[in-house]
Amino acid sequence: MNAFIRIGFPVVLAIGAGLPLIAGSIPVGKAEDVGLSTERLKRISQAVDRHIAAGNVAGAVTLVARRGKIAHFEAQGVMDVDTKKPMARDNLFRLASMSKPITGVAIMMLVEEGKIRLTDPVSRFIPEFTNLNKVAVPRPGPQAAPPGAPAQGRQGGAPAYDVVSVNRPITIADLLKHGSGLVSGGLGAADAAKLAPRTPTDTLATYIPKLASVPLDFQPGTLWRYSGQAGFDVLSRVVEVVSGQTYDKFLQERLLGPLNMPDTGFFAPAGKAARVVTMSESTPNGLRSVARTDSTVYFSGAGGMMSTAEDYLQFAQMMLNGGELNGRRYLSPQTMALMTSNHTGDMVNGQFGRPPRGMGFGLSMQVVMDPVAADLRVSKGAFGWAGGTGVSFWVEPAEQIVSIYFVQGGTGGQLRGDVENAIRQAIIN
Repeated sequence: MNAFIRIGFPVVLAIGAGLPLIAGSIPVGKAEDVGLSTERLKRISQAVDRHIAAGNVAGAVTLVARRGKIAHFEAQGVMDVDTKKPMARDNLFRLASMSKPITGVAIMMLVEEGKIRLTDPVSRFIPEFTNLNKVAVPRPGPQAAPPGAPAQGRQGGAPAYDVVSVNRPITIADLLKHGSGLVSGGLGAADAAKLAPRTPTDTLATYIPKLASVPLDFQPGTLWRYSGQAGFDVLSRVVEVVSGQTYDKFLQERLLGPLNMPDTGFFAPAGKAARVVTMSESTPNGLRSVARTDSTVYFSGAGGMMSTAEDYLQFAQMMLNGGELNGRRYLSPQTMALMTSNHTGDMVNGQFGRPPRGMGFGLSMQVVMDPVAADLRVSKGAFGWAGGTGVSFWVEPAEQIVSIYFVQGGTGGQLRGDVENAIRQAIIN
């Protein structure tokens, strides 16, 4: 990555005609040339500054691209609350669940090739899942937890639930749209650590078969409940089985390399470790750093990836373009339309922090069906997802916008909404 990207704090991208490409393939453009206001885009930076001053976040990287050109790209604050090292645009952020859309695209590439069907039972690829044929249900009587109480997996070493047979096996589609019931916050999930312990040396190949011993939290396809880790890690293992490659190698060969995403992967090699943003958490005495370790053997497509804002833009722009970037096609427009359609009816509304109305869920990403009902400052049909570390992105086909918001910890939820509002009001044509 060139020296232009490594400018220190504060970093503001100069927008102007004739500037060279930055490290990725998406060119810089003048805001007004893509229907945005330079003056109004400054409100993004102002919002970030306010939240940094309030101690809500240590720093942020924000990026807005419209009509295939970058109009805003800024790093603010610090990447580490202890060292006070300034945030830079090429800093590496842990993506957490923003890894999931990458896994979704990987699966759909193999679907297009006819190697996977969305209706395939997972047991076609992971034989142990043939034994995943039970659903945990509350045990009647005084042992049943009261409504709203956290699920208790075991009492005195025995399961605090009964099991019933599944109505049908879980499928690839169930995993993609969080309708499988596999470790999805219910009674079975509460027992997952005991029934399927994961060790530091486990790989996808050694760990994923263990999950077949965990009863499902509900009958497949009947609910939307977020499977934060297990569901998409199973999909990552499916990619390995089908491709004959480890998941990291498949992604590098088929997606990350061709998309020119050199800073995206599952852990930072020694030469890039200093660029990884430190996680922070809020305390009564302000933000403090939190140590995090990254596995070099367990390639979690559910939440184990890291990237830069510029790298992730390449992936998001490819999706906005209907599956193509720089003359290379990764998915067909029809497949992208399928991924970003609502597959869950009203089931996602009100779940896992989603608004009570106006939302749907596609194949690995949320979809905005009605932004007014959802009270979101994005356009109808916008799709994307967020990660528990503080990162998020939106792709808005109606406005031809990709927006990326990267923080690492703290309390950045209100800032995310302020950034979305600032982007929205900067659209002038």
